[in-house]
Amino acid sequence: MPPFFFEPLSAEMNRLMKTISIAAGCAALVAVAVYAFPALTADKAPETLKLAPAAPLSANKALPSVPGSMGQVQLTFAPVVRRVAPAVVNVYSKSIVQAQANPFFNDPLFGQLFGTPEMRQRVQQSLGSGVIVRADGVIITNNHVVEGGSEITVALSDKREFKAKVLLADPRTDLAVLKIDTRGERLAVVPFADSDQVAVGDLVLAIGDPFNVGQTVTMGIVSALARSQVATGDSQIFIQTDAAINPGNSGGALVTTDGKLAGINTAIYSRSGGSIGIGFAIPANLARRVVEGVEGGLKNGATASVQLAWVGASGQPVTSDIAASLGLAKPGGVLIKEVYPGGPLSRAGVKAGEVIQTVDGVAVDDMQSLNYRTATHRAGESVKMHVAAGKAGRDVSVTLVLPPESPPREVTTIAGRNPLTGAKVENVSPATAIELQLDVMARGVAIVSAGTNGFAARYNFQPGDIVRSINGANINRTGELVRALNGANRWDIVVERGGRKLSLSVEG
Repeated sequence: MPPFFFEPLSAEMNRLMKTISIAAGCAALVAVAVYAFPALTADKAPETLKLAPAAPLSANKALPSVPGSMGQVQLTFAPVVRRVAPAVVNVYSKSIVQAQANPFFNDPLFGQLFGTPEMRQRVQQSLGSGVIVRADGVIITNNHVVEGGSEITVALSDKREFKAKVLLADPRTDLAVLKIDTRGERLAVVPFADSDQVAVGDLVLAIGDPFNVGQTVTMGIVSALARSQVATGDSQIFIQTDAAINPGNSGGALVTTDGKLAGINTAIYSRSGGSIGIGFAIPANLARRVVEGVEGGLKNGATASVQLAWVGASGQPVTSDIAASLGLAKPGGVLIKEVYPGGPLSRAGVKAGEVIQTVDGVAVDDMQSLNYRTATHRAGESVKMHVAAGKAGRDVSVTLVLPPESPPREVTTIAGRNPLTGAKVENVSPATAIELQLDVMARGVAIVSAGTNGFAARYNFQPGDIVRSINGANINRTGELVRALNGANRWDIVVERGGRKLSLSVEG
């Protein structure tokens, strides 16, 4: 078991105190898959000091001073808590989980001989927190708090409970927006802070309901900013804090000392599942964009969705070796590997091999931070980027757009009798690639869902798999996939998953 594991903070209460080894869990799943049916295989100081920073935090922000007297040390955050705490809620999610008693029942041969057995159902409950951001009952929380939930309940700090409607659940940002019916009552809210103005060393408060013990407030500092290697989301960077947050705090508020929302508490590093002082929050600026996107959709009568501005490129961090090879003075920035034709960077004249070092004066070091800096803007807005090519550099203005859906999705559910029966597939475009967390330059046909009872689920196909070929024929569109599957008695299927090619051979 690794010494640390990353864990979202909301989970079924009967597993909150268990340390789960992700590697061990994955190994167990693989073992079951191999047992049941043919598997996809890889083809290969006590004293008071006056601090003088090396550089000012911001031209517009004065450096806070440290306590200069015992009276200052004894100052309390109680007024801030009294104002903010009523706007932090508990979120209870109930879901019905179907499970089979014996993995042997998953064997396709068993199904052919005896039919598919009935699934047993059990109720699974999870606990998290949320923040009221609009007085008419709009609440923001984490997606993983409500994901899969068939019944969502919100409990206010005064113990009143409301059934909640999920307006949006977005796995990519791990944010969800809920709405409760207040019947005209105006609720307390936490206003958004400008999370770009939060600095390392700032005091922050974490408010939520850890382990279902009741609303709890803890204090700490901002330990780091722009942590991007915490989750797999393409536009996720995190505020790191040592304020104690634990399972159940997911979706709760990370609050500045003036009572504004700096971030949404989301995850921790831990040995045991409890806090060891390394917690992460989604910055408020991204949370605000998600809420604004939902509000805009509702005003227009459209289905709530979040479409974040897109830069149109793939890239990688600039290491010391890369910096030396490019003639850069130091590492840092994003080396552009490929530019989408006609995309925002292409129109701005940025080419593959160049390095984007800053966005609106803020340094970027990887694609997550570059995507985050653009995602907090609206489509149609422009950002200024500093681009380096060798020792030369220039500023460019990039007008952002939404990722295009070209080619069209052509969503298709695979029918008939073949290894992909039951799967839902669609053509890959920049829009669908982002939704499925694929490489933005990906092309082909992707599996959106493997279904539950068809052969696709039994053969362990997964959402995000790109079907590359069937019986040696390349697959570029959904129509080609359907034609290649029909009428065959043997299928040699190659899919791409996470950059690896996996193959499956099945006799009819």
